[in-house]
Amino acid sequence: MPLKQKPTGKLISFEGSEGAGKSTQIARLAARLQKANREVLTTREPGGTEIGEQIRNIIVHNSKGDEMCAETELLLFTAARAQLVREVIVPALTRGAIVLTDRYLDSSTVYQGIGRNLASDPVAQINRFAVGNVMPDLTIVLDVPEEVSIARLKQRASDLPDRMERENIDFYKKVREGYLVLAKGMPERFVVVDGTKTPEIIEKKIWSTIEERLK
Repeated sequence: MPLKQKPTGKLISFEGSEGAGKSTQIARLAARLQKANREVLTTREPGGTEIGEQIRNIIVHNSKGDEMCAETELLLFTAARAQLVREVIVPALTRGAIVLTDRYLDSSTVYQGIGRNLASDPVAQINRFAVGNVMPDLTIVLDVPEEVSIARLKQRASDLPDRMERENIDFYKKVREGYLVLAKGMPERFVVVDGTKTPEIIEKKIWSTIEERLK
């Protein structure tokens, strides 16, 4: 279900490596927007729908997950995304809500395309098929060095690391560099924020960006 007319809502995606602080900043931004009397919907990838959450479980927790090939991983992520767009995001944008999503199509470009060394053309085509014309109005990349990603993951006391969190430092380096290349190539959509600053400083930077770009 693509958007048939320009929606009154806004789609803001948050990207970055594992441990970058996306969940924290999404929650803080949602609270600010709600105080400004805006309807806010937060979601995540993969997930956000019943079907998407089941796909998420396959991707990150399946006992045979380490045997998953890169092509299968890409298709599962984009399948969950296609469901999220049509079931959740499009209706919310149509009624004027601001949608904050923890990851979107750029994650596939970076994690599967660059991190897993899949060719860029099929990744881009599959991404377009999944989202149609539903693109972010703004993409915020929380940038942290790969060493910081690893350190923050180790500090998480609860739960065993999932399949994506178990990747090595070289993988996280490729992911970080991939996001920075994307952001440099599309400055009209991307904003890179230093994810090593305090949560309060990051929150203020994101809010000033929202005020500037999405008046």
